[in-house]
Amino acid sequence: MTDTFVAGTGIAVFDRAPATRSADQVEHAVRAALADAAVGLDQIDAVYVGNAASGLLTGQEMIRGQVLLRQFDLRGVPVVNCENACASGSTALHLADTALRAGRAGTVLVVGAEKMASEDKQRPMIALAAAVDQERLEEESPDVRGSGSLFMDIYAQLARDYMDKHGATPEDFAALVVKNRRHASHNPVAQFTAAITVEEVLDSRLINDPLTLPMCSPIGNGAAAVILTVEPAPEATTVRLLASSLVSGRGQHSEPAVAHAARLAFRQSGVSPGDVNLAEVHDATAPAELIALEELGLLAPGEGVFAVRKGRLSVGGDLPTNPSGGLVCKGHPVGATGVAQVVEVADQLRGRAGGRQVEGARIGITENAGGWLGGDVAAAAVHLLGR
Repeated sequence: MTDTFVAGTGIAVFDRAPATRSADQVEHAVRAALADAAVGLDQIDAVYVGNAASGLLTGQEMIRGQVLLRQFDLRGVPVVNCENACASGSTALHLADTALRAGRAGTVLVVGAEKMASEDKQRPMIALAAAVDQERLEEESPDVRGSGSLFMDIYAQLARDYMDKHGATPEDFAALVVKNRRHASHNPVAQFTAAITVEEVLDSRLINDPLTLPMCSPIGNGAAAVILTVEPAPEATTVRLLASSLVSGRGQHSEPAVAHAARLAFRQSGVSPGDVNLAEVHDATAPAELIALEELGLLAPGEGVFAVRKGRLSVGGDLPTNPSGGLVCKGHPVGATGVAQVVEVADQLRGRAGGRQVEGARIGITENAGGWLGGDVAAAAVHLLGR
């Protein structure tokens, strides 16, 4: 099987400004990735663009990638637009990797981008609520408590279930926010970098019990880009993409989609969960970090509670998780998230993460999920990277 490499990465600052232009963020990320990979635009065989909600948020329902990349001369180059809810970016990565391994391309550009900040605060919430089956809305979220965010209601129920089953407390979830703020303070593209205490997290506005505002990923804008190739330039410092898996969820009565995707990725890569040195997971809320780590097989069921209490998930611990700050602190511009996770892990493996560097890291994992269907995420993607 053809080997695939991450040859270059680029990322724009994640912000909350309604005036931000997504095309400007994409241009910044793409130019950085091309320069990092020592690749010219004329060497790109295909482009894969992850974007979830531009149709609902900006009116750009079609040709989203072509519009976002209009400032680049890509005449003759196929641009593939990928929408898979919050897993749109990782879906673009998966399709790009598939094309490379099949010999259909030699070097590809993958972009994830989303503009979500709006003067109308309800508009992003309405857009995100489209990531469930609209004809069976009551079934998808039977315990809506008027938080204003369908997904925060869903995640709150998951958090309550986790607390009941494993003895977690709101203090544990607040400690995750504190940890991720500390990580984000060393990340120049993160949205929330100011230190926060457990008490401040718990005293913040309640969204849906047990979730307070700092425990929830914010609305924002962002873009990230990676260059994937089968023949990296000699001067480029590359990271190998060991595995890429993408699965659909089938409901709460079957294996969780994240667990399924992880099992496929570990099988493809030949590595085991115990080999992983760092993780970037889809913490749309703080409790989701623990759930993801357990579904990935990096922790045993219920072990997440003790991992956070012992500091194992911090940089310097034995399973540093979300060194970027995660979705809760770095931000969650949904189409950009999956690509941004790979940017972080690749940069970590190349020793370029500054104050949040995981020393000696050789294998990293990303987990990105999207949508909700029948009691599980509708899409789950897992990527394993190594050097």
